[in-house]
Amino acid sequence: MGDRPTARHRLVVVGAGPAGRAVAHRAALAGIDVAIVDPHPAAVWSATYAAWEDELPLWLPPEVIATRVRRISVHTGRRHSIDRPYVVLDSAALRSALGAEVSEYAAMVTDITAQAVRLADGRVLAADVVVDARGSQDAPGPAQTASGIFVDTATAAPVLGDEEAVLMDWRDPDGRPLDATTVDSKGRTLPATFLYAIPVAENTVLLEETCLAADPPVPVAELRARLLRRLVRAGLDADAITEAPRESVRFALDGGGERPWHADPVRFGAAGGLMHPATGYSVAVSLALADVVVRAVADGTDVVGALWPSPARTVHALRRRGLNTMLRLDAAATIGFFDGFFLLDPARRDAYLSDRDDLGAVAGAMAALMPIVGPAAAVRIARGAMRRPSWASTRAR
Repeated sequence: MGDRPTARHRLVVVGAGPAGRAVAHRAALAGIDVAIVDPHPAAVWSATYAAWEDELPLWLPPEVIATRVRRISVHTGRRHSIDRPYVVLDSAALRSALGAEVSEYAAMVTDITAQAVRLADGRVLAADVVVDARGSQDAPGPAQTASGIFVDTATAAPVLGDEEAVLMDWRDPDGRPLDATTVDSKGRTLPATFLYAIPVAENTVLLEETCLAADPPVPVAELRARLLRRLVRAGLDADAITEAPRESVRFALDGGGERPWHADPVRFGAAGGLMHPATGYSVAVSLALADVVVRAVADGTDVVGALWPSPARTVHALRRRGLNTMLRLDAAATIGFFDGFFLLDPARRDAYLSDRDDLGAVAGAMAALMPIVGPAAAVRIARGAMRRPSWASTRAR
């Protein structure tokens, strides 16, 4: 990109979602000249962002939390109660909280390097550091899909019962045994799916049928049909379900690829390997790591090295192998896996869910799971963990 720069900034962030905005916001507060580039930088954030409360950085103001539950349940044939506060973020409040004054360019990007960005109108922005935070929606490989509706608390009551919230309800939508299989119109066996039921605002609950991971992804239309059957079976009115506001979700689980630390320019957020490939969570860790990027830019040190110390790289590889294992399990084995996982000591469980650079803790959690799930499942898990993910081979061709 040899053109004369139209403008120069110390830091240019491409992508104005939560990850990109967090880096730009924290950089601006640190006195760094920062610009953000996005086709629609003022776009409203409509996605539902949730997190374990202890994952969020302390600098976030409390008003970004829309709802908070002290404990959340998982159903795997038995009920697991997780005593770890879980929050849903207020997207508008979060967007406002990340609103430090920065230079904004409402434009498409046609070329991007480590120190320059070319816009579709021909302008070129030069920078000491360019950060690509454009998300992972279009990446190949396994994806998480979901179909949900927003209902009032009274309507959701037959589903939630006495629960504050439900992280995963693996019980079959049609009341069949847990090892029941579902086959699509082409004769392919579809993975098990679960209900996610969480308060997202005062008097508003999200009820969402979710496929945690599949390759190819389970179509949103199939998930919507399962949700309808599940909720009608729980006693909800079919017309009320059909008329309720909807949410549809589809995002790639491996946006960072096998070695996100080799990307040029630096990639951040879901696009940069910060999404947990076995859960789909990325917003909290992206918010928390924004300051790591900013400190490296301020000090003139290697951003990639700051984001990806050696233990974090190994944990990333282990998590991808965990996703590979999940894709190879049938419905019964998947539910058995999560039944075992939520029997783990909470410290080990939380380490696997949240620690991205504590290799000993993550490896310890994986090892502790093996005797809980039993020898047959342990063998299947180990085989999946030992194999290179199949989608990685496809991407390399």
